[in-house]
This record gives sequence, structure tokens and C-alpha cells, in this order.
Amino acid sequence: MAEKKISRRDILKIGTTGALGIAGSIYLNKIAPFSNVVHAENHQSNHSGNHTNMHETTKTEGYMMAERLLTEFDYGKVSKLSDGRTLREYQVVAVDKDIEIAKGIKFPGWTYNGTIPGPTFRCTEGDLLRFHFINQGSHPHSIHFHGIHPPDMDGITPIAPGQSFTYEFEARPYGLQLYHCHVLPLARHIHKGLYGNFIIDPKTPREPALELNMVMNGFDLDLDGANEFYTVNGYAFAFMNHPIKVKRDELVRIYLSNLTEFDLVNSFHLHGNYFTYIPTGRNENPSQFTDTIMQCQGERGIIEVRFPYKGKYMFHAHVSEFAELGWMGFFEVE
Repeated sequence: MAEKKISRRDILKIGTTGALGIAGSIYLNKIAPFSNVVHAENHQSNHSGNHTNMHETTKTEGYMMAERLLTEFDYGKVSKLSDGRTLREYQVVAVDKDIEIAKGIKFPGWTYNGTIPGPTFRCTEGDLLRFHFINQGSHPHSIHFHGIHPPDMDGITPIAPGQSFTYEFEARPYGLQLYHCHVLPLARHIHKGLYGNFIIDPKTPREPALELNMVMNGFDLDLDGANEFYTVNGYAFAFMNHPIKVKRDELVRIYLSNLTEFDLVNSFHLHGNYFTYIPTGRNENPSQFTDTIMQCQGERGIIEVRFPYKGKYMFHAHVSEFAELGWMGFFEVE
């Protein structure tokens, strides 16, 4: 009799105490964030097996990647043109690489510059941009940038392995843009990790803030067209054990996008607070004052929020399945 295939919903049924058959008998208790359970009756903790607990201090390779992508922006190599404009040049290399997406779990990714998501490119409206792209991967790839640019810079022409191409265009319009591979089959090239955020700042700077980059994504380990893990910045439960530190009443600005494949929408929900959401990051767009927003694939926007109280504020996808499979974390207000 054929062995029954274990789905992501089977993982949820198993919970944090059983084993599952993904990528060779991986145990979910390697990544479970809630194993340090406190019983209200006696305030005793129940520690079981090798579960990760809320006080774990070890930072794995995957977590450090997610943490770095949270605050790292690539402004390129900057020079001045004869007409006074700013020229920014970026080096982008497509490379196959195994990426740790949860504790002890690797994903065979296709990456830009070795991370999933790729670097967060940043510039100012009106800058001239040159992206020097080299394909060192095993398949044809490209870079398609959202925004306004000439058709021959649209990134729909595959660049063969070992070949290179330079994309050149003026940065416009301002706002939060995206980039991703646009080689067929699109679902595979995007799902495997070839995507990232692309910020075009307005000429008049925004109000100073603690700025954070968050890309919502998913990972299909058994290639059945359904994700087994959901993350922000590529690592499951990244900011549960290591919350994002912010200051009370400080303006926090989050560049949020959704590059999740195989699911129609993803979402962001903040506990105990409301935020202002600016679609596509353009100030003239109607904004929302809310605690939950939804994004389809390719949709993006800016979240601005201040935290009035000290303590931990949870954030997660408001699709329970996504949250339980890795897409949740904390802000810690000090």
C-alpha cells in the first residue's frame, strides 16, 4: 500500500509533540515556539524534549539572516552625473543556495545575493539606477522591477546561466516597490526565493523613524504546491524568541510586502494597538487606521505605528494556519 503523503494540515494536527515526514522525518518540536508553558495554577513551567522555548538565546544562521534583512538597506555605489543627478549602481548575483528557514530545516533556494528574500534596494525618486545582474544559478533568471521604466528594462527576458545584463532606469515613482524573477514558470521562480523589496524614497524625506523591512513569504518543502512554513524575512518564528526592540512612543515605520506563493492572500495583525497603513507607500493614497491588513501577492504598503505602553506586542498573520506554521513574532517596547 502506498505511503500516505503528509500535508501541512497534518502537521497542525500532530502539534508540537509528534514527528512528521517532511524532507526526511523532521521533527516539528525543533521549531515550536510555545514549548515553555506556564500553568496558571502553580506557575510551573513544563519543559519537554528538545523544544525551543521562549527564553532560548541561540541565534541560528537563518535567524541572523532574517534579523539582518529587517534593518539592512542597500543604497548601492553612489556617484554624481554631469547633470547633477545621483547615480546608484548595484551588484546582483543569482545563486543557488540552501537557506535555513527554521531551526535545522534547510530549503534549496534560488537567491539574489544569497538571501531569501533578497537585498532591500533603496534610492530616491529621480536617481539613475544601474543594476548589474550576473546569473550564477543553474537556471535562466531575470529581475523584473515594479515601477515606471522603459519596456527593454522590464526584466522579462531570461538571462542564461553564466550570462549578465545591466538594467538601467530612472527611479520613479516614489513608494514601496518590489522586484522578482519573471522567468517561466513564474510560480517556481518566485517561490524558490527570487524576490525582495525596492524602496524609492520621496525627494522630501519622510519623518525620521525606526525603519524595518518585512517580506511575507512561504516555503513548499515537498513541492506539492502548498507551503509547509510561513515566515517574515525567511525564518519561521524569527521574532518570537528574539523580539524586535522598539522604544515607547517612538515612530516605527514598516515596509511590508507579500511575496507568498500558492496562497491568494497574506495578512498582518498587531495585538494591543492600531497602526496607519499607507498602500504602496504613497502619502496621497487613502490610508487606513486599523490593526489588520490583507495583501495579495505583489501588494505592498507602509505601516506607521507608535507603542504607548511598555511590554511585548504580538504580531502575526491573521490566517491562523499561517501563524501556527511560522508567521508570528513580538515587538518588545522598552
